[in-house]
Amino acid sequence: MDTVTGKTLLITGAAMGMGKLYARLAAAERAKTLVLWDINAAELEKTAAELRASGCTVLAQVVDVSRADAIAAAAAQARASAGTPDILINNAGIIRGKYFWEHDVQKDIEMTMAINALAPMYIAREFLPDMIAGRGSERRIVNVSSAASLVANPRMSVYCASKWSCTGWSDSLRLELKQAGHTHIKVLTVCPTYISTGMFDGAKPMLLTPLMTPQYVVDRVWRAMKAGRGRLILPWTVYLSNALKGLLPLALYDWLADHVFGIYHSMDDFRDSKR
Repeated sequence: MDTVTGKTLLITGAAMGMGKLYARLAAAERAKTLVLWDINAAELEKTAAELRASGCTVLAQVVDVSRADAIAAAAAQARASAGTPDILINNAGIIRGKYFWEHDVQKDIEMTMAINALAPMYIAREFLPDMIAGRGSERRIVNVSSAASLVANPRMSVYCASKWSCTGWSDSLRLELKQAGHTHIKVLTVCPTYISTGMFDGAKPMLLTPLMTPQYVVDRVWRAMKAGRGRLILPWTVYLSNALKGLLPLALYDWLADHVFGIYHSMDDFRDSKR
């Protein structure tokens, strides 16, 4: 896929941050239609107005992706108004940074699992049958997971659980589509470390792992998506951490992650921002 010109994209968490950057890239490449989902109505309308001014057709929908019924209703409206998306970017996510026993069951645990783990599945399930049927064109699903789906971390237990779920499902979906012969659909699983979006306010950079800028990550994801890659892990130190985790005794790996790489203290000063 050399360009998204003439294609329809659906992006969640599109009002601000990285979701907005994906939408800008799509508009710059003259996408046919942008379907933007976000729960923040005011910011969503600002983003939609900006993109419409660039000449792009935009359907902005206020959607609470933590609710399956809201996803189903929004998907039905999107299908009726914009058709089947050629590219689906599951970008929406939240973080609750605290020890597990400090989490509220409904506000923290259920909400995190609903948005980070279940919503990408529900959204993909809404559109996949029609995406599969449309064999005439290349299609993409991008699931923004996290390096936390590969490396455990204190004060991130529920977030890690949600992203481990997302990565496992996303990578399995990639294999299922390939095995079933639906090779026109490529699934990209994205696993970045901390990004300076404000979502991880106060998180400490780890050894050899600087805080990445949103534009840097979005540009890398965009290229990987169009190339049809299956996984994007950023930066290279995540590969190193996983290699060491597989090779070393657990006690030795824990010591290195704690005292050398600084992984286990990266969330010590995190400032939680409620959704």
